[in-house]
Amino acid sequence: MPVDAQGPAGEPDAAVPGQRVLPHTWEEARATAFTVAGPLPALDLALAQAAGRKLAADVFALQPMPHYASSAMDGWAVAGSPPWILAEPGRRLSPGQAVPIVTGGLLPPGAKAVLRSEAGLLSTDDDGLPVLVLGGAARPGEPKNGQHIRPAGQEAAQGELLAKAGTVLNPAHISLAALGGLDTLSVLGRPAVQLVLTGDEVVQSGIPAPGRVRDAFTPQLGGVVELLGGTVVGLRRAADNLAATLEALADAEGNPADVVVTTGATGRSSADFLRPAIERMGGIFHIDGIAMRPGHPSLLAEFPDGRFLVGLPGNPLAAMVALLTVGAPLLARLGSSPMPPTFEVACGSPIKEYHGPTRIVPYRLVYGLASPCANTDSAMMRGLAAADGLMVVPPHGAKMGEALTALGLPWK
Repeated sequence: MPVDAQGPAGEPDAAVPGQRVLPHTWEEARATAFTVAGPLPALDLALAQAAGRKLAADVFALQPMPHYASSAMDGWAVAGSPPWILAEPGRRLSPGQAVPIVTGGLLPPGAKAVLRSEAGLLSTDDDGLPVLVLGGAARPGEPKNGQHIRPAGQEAAQGELLAKAGTVLNPAHISLAALGGLDTLSVLGRPAVQLVLTGDEVVQSGIPAPGRVRDAFTPQLGGVVELLGGTVVGLRRAADNLAATLEALADAEGNPADVVVTTGATGRSSADFLRPAIERMGGIFHIDGIAMRPGHPSLLAEFPDGRFLVGLPGNPLAAMVALLTVGAPLLARLGSSPMPPTFEVACGSPIKEYHGPTRIVPYRLVYGLASPCANTDSAMMRGLAAADGLMVVPPHGAKMGEALTALGLPWK
């Protein structure tokens, strides 16, 4: 990676406060964001909190499922052949005895089958004692031994594997774990993300006046972070000055966040205060600019307490490109997921040479070819809203049909 110093094996030396990291290529930025962190530790969550999380370890049944033999029908537990004398509940049945039972009820010792309620008829014997006989709805041969009985362990034996490590837990898995006797599940860590949004000119609702802009990040970023595997734990706004930026980052420090995602103030003008704030707090820069358009002034920094900061440019499309370039690999790594994959697409129309860095271009698939979207200025979102993905266009451009690297969109 292009940094000031190189280690003996050609790897970049660790960044230090004040060291200038030269702009990364798009590929280098993704690799750095993925390798700079390690997976978060696994944690145990109560079943009701574990849906949507990824298992850190195999799950085994702590008991047979079901853990006792039970009835699959409302009716009578019976032993032997009819007629059956009604026995006292809670005692072992002898041949020729029966006892009422409900669905899911504990099968009494000695019971050989369950007679459906509609298949039985209460009557009296010659001595006037109550007995159970087969009714008109009884089927031929009913009840057979074992009929309408759920044996203990029918679904799973004690110690049987219920779900493998890496499974993304859905509501059915949660119920399965409960039936297996578990109260908690060990799940992979999911990075907690604090959002810090900057900009004095931003309005949060309505139609902005000239010189003001509508807040496009608050309704958007949280959802994208969740799609990328993070959990938003808070949102803070910061005015465009150093004190407010420091205060917002300090507030983020007080929250249980693994990653701080900021918007705006990543440039080098006198009105951009994110870099000075990071330096004031002792942070180091792993990425300080990426050779790409849009999204060049993107940042990845690390604070002394181990939190990471992903600095997104203030323009909406540039911010989203930066988030998918830097934030997605970082969140994947922290969450023990693989690097978000790239793939190839065939360019759907010639793209002219561009005297500058790599371009990240929203595209639409038209008859299997990736055609650049319109309205893809760094401040625009219309092109991305219509896009099927992002394609990586080198400075020399691309020919019709040329294979280009592409990146998927997390909402597709």
